[in-house]
Amino acid sequence: MDKGKSLHFVSMDVPYPPNYGGIIDVFYKLKAFSNFEIEIDLHLFGFKERNIDIFKKYAKNVYFYKINQKSYYLLQRYPLSVRSRDGKLFYERIKSLKAPIFFESLKTTFVLNKYNLDDYPKYLRLHNVEQNYFFGLARSEKNIIKKALYYIEAKKYIDYEKIIYQFDEVFTLSKFEQNYTQKKFNKGKFIPVFHGNKSFQLLSEKGKFALYHGDLRTSDNRKVVSFLIDVFKEIDYPFVIASSTREDWVKSKIQNFKHIKFIKLKDFDHLKDLFENAHINISWSFQESGTKLKIINALFNSRFSIINKNVIDDKLISNLCIKVSDKSELIKAINKFKNQPFIASDEYVNTLEYYLNNQLNAEKILKQIFS
Repeated sequence: MDKGKSLHFVSMDVPYPPNYGGIIDVFYKLKAFSNFEIEIDLHLFGFKERNIDIFKKYAKNVYFYKINQKSYYLLQRYPLSVRSRDGKLFYERIKSLKAPIFFESLKTTFVLNKYNLDDYPKYLRLHNVEQNYFFGLARSEKNIIKKALYYIEAKKYIDYEKIIYQFDEVFTLSKFEQNYTQKKFNKGKFIPVFHGNKSFQLLSEKGKFALYHGDLRTSDNRKVVSFLIDVFKEIDYPFVIASSTREDWVKSKIQNFKHIKFIKLKDFDHLKDLFENAHINISWSFQESGTKLKIINALFNSRFSIINKNVIDDKLISNLCIKVSDKSELIKAINKFKNQPFIASDEYVNTLEYYLNNQLNAEKILKQIFS
């Protein structure tokens, strides 16, 4: 990489602590970018200005902009998650430095509707086909008001995604999204998720329990937890549900089952301790979700991983997992592997350490931007 390169890096949230999927990808991508000789102007949208100093080791300048979700935005044609990330100061700082702009998700792109940045090279990290994501949330949500808002947001993204035409290139998180953007917009390069793991953790061959972890503020994840509790009612094997949220809700569901336990998740180090002791990791979704970061972390740091088809659409990664499609197949898989020793093959380790190498994948993006 040549010296003296500059880059605007625009994040849809403050990516620290890196404790949920999209933000994990943002944080470790930023960290990988900073290892190259590039001066980064980091623009952070967020609800609260927190942990800003942590980014000074990765960026030359760090700027924060408050997300403003005003009620009348709901009446406008833009998705609320886009319209709420606005700001004249953001535009002025972009204009003060002529450099390529790297946008994290469509949520950060409202500036392109309001100001002329035609002479700036623009790149997008697409985190979802947003209308699919919000339609999925609407289907899983029980609260009628939230369900309606998610549905409206999805409908707005159907029209809004035309803004993708403005980008020089789009870097997708999944093969599904790559195929979608190539077919519809004639652009799209798949770059695997950034995750922060450097090497596969060699553990003993046996763990002690099955593990599910996730953010239970999300309706799909709550639906998954209810499903898995029903699964483990039929299995005599310890099952741990780990989350930083909804402790009382989970405990009310498992109070009659001594082999099912809730653990309140403190941070990633705490999660790694759980991975170290887990024999089986389960990742499940009732909506198509590309590649979930929770599986990447489990593959690097634990033993067996059982998934359904909605969790991963990258064959190289899904081939490292045990794939099942319904409740009966999941029960059979748990009963089959709960007593089997886990031994990782060379192919397993090499796939993780080279195909999912953060530095190599960051270099692919930066070569595209600065070629």
